Amino acid sequence: MTFPSRRRAIGAAAALTAGLATAVATPALAAPSAPTSAAQAAPRGGVTPLRRAHAHNDYEHDRPLHDALAHGFTSVEADIWLVDGQLLVAHDAWQLDPARTLEALYLDPLLARIRANGGRVYRGHDVSLQLLIDIKNTGDATYRELARRLRPYHSVLSKAAGGRTHARAVTAVISGDRAARVPMAAERIRHTFYDGRLDDLLADPPAPASFIPLISSNWNSTFTWQGTGPMPAAERDTLRRVTATAHARGQRVRFWATPDQPGAAREAVWRELVAADVDHLNTDDLAGLEAFLRTADA
Repeated sequence: MTFPSRRRAIGAAAALTAGLATAVATPALAAPSAPTSAAQAAPRGGVTPLRRAHAHNDYEHDRPLHDALAHGFTSVEADIWLVDGQLLVAHDAWQLDPARTLEALYLDPLLARIRANGGRVYRGHDVSLQLLIDIKNTGDATYRELARRLRPYHSVLSKAAGGRTHARAVTAVISGDRAARVPMAAERIRHTFYDGRLDDLLADPPAPASFIPLISSNWNSTFTWQGTGPMPAAERDTLRRVTATAHARGQRVRFWATPDQPGAAREAVWRELVAADVDHLNTDDLAGLEAFLRTADA
């Protein structure tokens, strides 16, 4: 299923709604699982994690990974490029720096933190941090190198084997270049998972959550509403059907390119996402999303 341009997004939303109505026999939105209360005391010197908080382009913050964790984020995103055998973290090629490797910015700090925290990213909280790794070039070759470089970290990485998921402190989800799917699907035991798209919700048969635990999409490919005025009823229905369909299959949902400028429009969109039980709210504003979730999702 190919989504049309933004001018035709309302029509696409209607088509998606019709497709999901078939996929879900009972499309009513299930009650959200109980979130961690914002009033719950965090361990001494720690922070209570926020189950919906996703740090988009996390590596662009002053302290990659560490700033997000200080704000309680449970999902962070790192773009990687395969360059001369190294996995470098950057959004664009001109930003590449041989010192900014995936290991240096994410894997080694996470391993050290997990060991210091008794096997958890957040001491005292049984939550697996999602490390969303977005492959920017040569998908097949980059994934194969990534799989090799993840081996020293297998003890802290969630794995899939025999159609079952075994959760550990960090769950690596692979996004970006779609060519990575082929070598991933061929692995008998994986320490990575695939970031699906809305098309995957309509696949027959659908891929299991042990392969695709996350469904991600560009907000503007399906929705025209940007937070001003009420959300159109048809678009709200589509949003909730997407979430209900994914949750019925054990999958989570994330939208990128949602409004992210501080103000009423952004908060209105965030409120609709929480009401629809969308699993990950995408932002570059760590403090802004933390402040919102500590009150609106408590």
